[in-house]
Amino acid sequence: MKGEERLDPCGEEDLNELMRQRRVKLEKLKERNIQPYALKFNRTDLIVNLRQRFQNLQQGEESDYSTSVAGRLLALRLHGKASFADILDSSGKIQLFASADQLGLEDYEFFTTLDIGDWIGASGKIFKTRRGELTVKVESFQLLSKALRPLPEKWHGLRDVETRYRQRYVDLIVNPEVREKLMIRVDTIHALRDYLDRQGFVEVETPMLQLIPGGATARPFVTYHNALDTNLYLRIAPELFLKRCIIGGLEKVYEINRNFRNEGVSYKHNPEFTMLEFYWAYVDYLDLMDFLEEMLSSIIADLRGSTVIEYQGQKLDFTPPWKRITLLNAVSQALGREIGFYMELDELRRIAEENDIQLEKNWGKGKIITELFERLVEMNLWQPTLVMDYPKEVSPLARTHRNDPNLTERFELIVANREIANAFSELIDPLEQKSRFEQQAAQWEAGDEEAHRIDTDFLRALEYGMPPTGGLGLGVDRLVMLLTDSHSIREVILFPHLRPEAF
Repeated sequence: MKGEERLDPCGEEDLNELMRQRRVKLEKLKERNIQPYALKFNRTDLIVNLRQRFQNLQQGEESDYSTSVAGRLLALRLHGKASFADILDSSGKIQLFASADQLGLEDYEFFTTLDIGDWIGASGKIFKTRRGELTVKVESFQLLSKALRPLPEKWHGLRDVETRYRQRYVDLIVNPEVREKLMIRVDTIHALRDYLDRQGFVEVETPMLQLIPGGATARPFVTYHNALDTNLYLRIAPELFLKRCIIGGLEKVYEINRNFRNEGVSYKHNPEFTMLEFYWAYVDYLDLMDFLEEMLSSIIADLRGSTVIEYQGQKLDFTPPWKRITLLNAVSQALGREIGFYMELDELRRIAEENDIQLEKNWGKGKIITELFERLVEMNLWQPTLVMDYPKEVSPLARTHRNDPNLTERFELIVANREIANAFSELIDPLEQKSRFEQQAAQWEAGDEEAHRIDTDFLRALEYGMPPTGGLGLGVDRLVMLLTDSHSIREVILFPHLRPEAF
């Protein structure tokens, strides 16, 4: 056994035999009245705290401190009557040193039969090896949970992307960067919540199951409620309920939670995703632009140490002020000619077809111009850019622009070629909102599954009076993608959706 390091392979040809061997070990443990699945363990220290506390311990020096640590066994290096092991807890990794002299021959031999992936607890003094590795000299140990399935070969062996996403529990074990991204996500959500709390916003929770899916143009998931004898929909957005809070007098509200949209799955989209939405009485979309600049630049600087970060090999500079452009001007520049609502519909359709846009027969001028923007402009916007003044046709909940009745007071934040945030001065006129809903309902009846339905209760709420309000939605997953340099949204969602696995 001298010099042997046990790291289980994971080839399919070996997997069944390794699992058989582990089940044999499990039965032998039971025969010896050794509990393979412990009830509890009295852990005294996280590994990260030990590393901080004893960072100045000298090489070859032993402390008087006795610790009890617990974690998953990642490596076992056998050297005759003494062996080294690595265990990992939620905070980090530490080395164990076990010897027959310290444990006794029987317990030591049991230690050497442990498998990679087993959960163990170990107690003993802290020392630092002559090579400078912080180590626990094991005086006693306990098997906490027997792993019946081996980890991938060497603890960085899980590389197949779909397997990583499908078996995220293994991905977390063997790929440390996955844990790092998870913690950046946790810190990002905490930072967003803390920032809004300090600005006087109130966090609320709104329904996930809704009678009418509203607040966005998207295809919903539908389910059936037996007791109510009616269809319900997983929410596509919390917007209409958050606006009800404003009508009720809360003035500054936000929610960080899941939305569900029954649409395609890609590196940019997941059927369920996390959004921050907030609504703020007495402000307009110009105020929201300033607020978003300040909020994101502050959070990014706190999390990354700078407002300039690297994403996919290129710099992103979030230092305010960000570039601001209007959608119509951006499309005009991309086409090399002025474009606007003064043009005939047929001419706009021809321009769209020349740019390989598949047109729907019910699209109006506003929809076509927006499609031209997404095709010709959005894909070229890398640095943070605030795109202003979207057509009314594609913005059924936004206030009509103060200077152009064809447009709305809406902006999107585009970063690295994709939308990160969407905001507008809210439409608070109940009569105009009803008219917009009716137009959307006609599109839905004509076959547009993403169009809005008429929410009669929301219209009733608006009739009680809603103050001037600005509202903003921020894609949390996409923000975390930027902060973790992740190309795919699946990298930053702990359990992304995949096609069903064939067993």
